[in-house]
Amino acid sequence: MNLRLAASTPLLACALAMLAACGDGGSTNTAAPNSIAAAPAPAGQDWTQVVSKTADGGYLMGNPNAPLKLVEYGSRTCPTCGNFGRTATQPLEENYIKTGKVSFEFRDFLVHAPDLGVATLGRCVGEAPFFPVLHQMFVDQDQFLQKLESVPADFQQRLQGMSPAQQATAWVEHLGYIDFMKQRGLTEAQARQCLSDGSRIEELAKISEVAMRDKDVTGTPTFILNGEKLDAASWPQVEQALKAAGA
Repeated sequence: MNLRLAASTPLLACALAMLAACGDGGSTNTAAPNSIAAAPAPAGQDWTQVVSKTADGGYLMGNPNAPLKLVEYGSRTCPTCGNFGRTATQPLEENYIKTGKVSFEFRDFLVHAPDLGVATLGRCVGEAPFFPVLHQMFVDQDQFLQKLESVPADFQQRLQGMSPAQQATAWVEHLGYIDFMKQRGLTEAQARQCLSDGSRIEELAKISEVAMRDKDVTGTPTFILNGEKLDAASWPQVEQALKAAGA
């Protein structure tokens, strides 16, 4: 993936057009109707407290051996992803993940100009805070998108001579994400260190590249259940697929 292109002004135009790639669905999932038995969580925990980073670069909540593995490729600046995050978190966790029947993995997919920096900050917190921070980003998404609608022309011009890491930092500074993260326990020094870490940027770019090349991901959100793309973009649609699969 061309990292310079991934954070360039052509993608900014997509963002200002209110996320043309958002809501691109997939194919219909074929699911078994049989009910699946619940699985007990480790002693002293429930499954929503079990979070790990996966080999595919995502973060997984729940039973790592759950029979139903739900994956979302999402952009933190995508309104459709934001709506899913705001409406799905409570019922998905309480009714499905806590049973041990379903695991949920979120993989950042770089669609819009600010995504590189925003996703880097969201992943910088580590495993335990990953999903609470992701949810809070979606809850507060509107305030960031309002700033995205009124980006000054001189800001866009300044981006042209910057490296991907510098562009990522400029975006999160402009939109207010560094202050957002400071309010959630990440110091400014930690945030800037993450943003300047080239390995983190390369990792994010690779996740998106593999998703496009191998997983047929063309937009956000894209949901995959047990390896099959869902024709879904909202929580009711995803829940229907989970129930049909026996959750």
